[in-house]
Amino acid sequence: MHQMAVKICLSMLFFSITSVNASEQINGQRADIVDRNGVVLATNVNTAALYAHPQELIDPKGTVEKLVQIFPDLNAKRLLSNFTGHRKFNWVKKKVSPKQKQAVLDIGEAGLGFVPREMRLYPNGHLAAHILGGARFGREDFLAAEVIGAAGIEITFDDYLRDVDNTDAPLKLSLDINVQAEVERLLAGGMQVMNAKGAAAVLMDVHTGEVIALASLPNFDPNERPVGSGLDPDNPIFNRAVQGVYELGSTFKIFAAAQAMELEAVSPETMVGIQGPIRFGRFRISDSFYLGEELSVSDIIVQSSNVGTARIAQMIGVDLQQQFFRDLGMLEETSLELAETSRGKPMLPKKWTELTSMTISYGHGLAVSPTHLAAGYAVLANGGYKVKPTLLRKEQHNLGPRLLSEGVAKASVAMLRKVVTEGTAKRYGDVPGYEVAGKTGTSEKFTKDGYDRDRVLASYASVFPANDPKYVLVVIMDEAVNAFGIKPRRTASMTAVPIAAAIISHIAPLLGLEPNEKLKDKKWDCPKTDSINWLECFKVK
Repeated sequence: MHQMAVKICLSMLFFSITSVNASEQINGQRADIVDRNGVVLATNVNTAALYAHPQELIDPKGTVEKLVQIFPDLNAKRLLSNFTGHRKFNWVKKKVSPKQKQAVLDIGEAGLGFVPREMRLYPNGHLAAHILGGARFGREDFLAAEVIGAAGIEITFDDYLRDVDNTDAPLKLSLDINVQAEVERLLAGGMQVMNAKGAAAVLMDVHTGEVIALASLPNFDPNERPVGSGLDPDNPIFNRAVQGVYELGSTFKIFAAAQAMELEAVSPETMVGIQGPIRFGRFRISDSFYLGEELSVSDIIVQSSNVGTARIAQMIGVDLQQQFFRDLGMLEETSLELAETSRGKPMLPKKWTELTSMTISYGHGLAVSPTHLAAGYAVLANGGYKVKPTLLRKEQHNLGPRLLSEGVAKASVAMLRKVVTEGTAKRYGDVPGYEVAGKTGTSEKFTKDGYDRDRVLASYASVFPANDPKYVLVVIMDEAVNAFGIKPRRTASMTAVPIAAAIISHIAPLLGLEPNEKLKDKKWDCPKTDSINWLECFKVK
């Protein structure tokens, strides 16, 4: 009886599924994806697809009721219509687990049957979801179906992964899944505690451009990829780390200082007038607090002076600044091997004027992704060389062109270190056992009514270990609020910084970085509430 049903089904395929040339063989296999240590991130597993011969069903209504209990996502009304209409063949479920298959068999309905399928499995669930992307079925016939990429790495390298010659040659990524897990865990805990709308993190090797971890929250399980537009920032499939472009505020200030030093216009000790505000028609550039009449270039970075940075930008000039940002790769999409990268093109000013140049110097007027920022900080951290961000594990990496002298790069990192020891990241930025350098950025989000001071994007770009830089970590928090004090605080120093510090403290040992014994006694200045310690909040599951 079952063999006869299969024969009938084969003759009726053109009613329900894609027609395939008889000489064309459908390959359901797909190469694995693994992390830098060979841990499987994506693989194919054998499963089954469930079909029905409606005209052979003894109890269509009862069968529908039982199937919906097994597969709650099925539309009972639509399924009953298919079972009681004129259809001779009906796919019920393209992917069925062994447990679900047994439950269907227990129904004992002769009109239901199974055919073998291979499906894509992501054994780590939501981990690295925005990198892997997910897969779906493509062309199919009764006995086989193509597994094709739907997004992320899966679609970028779809041809490689589908090539039968590569079945035993997994695609090796630069990711470390153990590090990725800690980054996601701590970022999610911080996002929960800070009541943030979203968050992202990028961890990059400063010498190779390899991305060791990349996270975007909220996330999803690629085994059950959500529907919807990947362009919607409120959809979990939106990748904030790559396609999210933001004004990243004061994290940009170090680029102005570095370029001015490279041009020999200033040194770290050069005094710059910071009297403000600077007026351009109705536009005013000012500092949040009175910082005196002048500051050294180093202290402009440490104290995060908008006026001082704008003055430095004037020394550089419009054309040279624009060329420097072009050289850094911040005027075009990154090279990261994700389909979503093309949607993360920087938002550039319509005209690059003197005023624009001054606002861009402190992170307003040019919007880029967190990945752009990580690549830019890698130049400072590796001695001045441009790097090409990548998600692939490679044995050899060629450094890009030199953009800064080694001396300027080291001086820039030294300034960033002072930000952590003396400046805006002082309270939470340092990590016991490790020297950290970094710069905070807090930018008001632009709405139809202008900039909203109660809706901010907090960003923090850090380099560690500062004495011998190996990694850059960028953390952004979307509309985060630190409510641990007397009044709510939204600045990066109170939101993104403690989260980044917690991440570094957990991942540094995983990255093989030995702690500095002289720095082990460093303690966080962590406020307490009635029920939760500041550090304990990152243990939220």
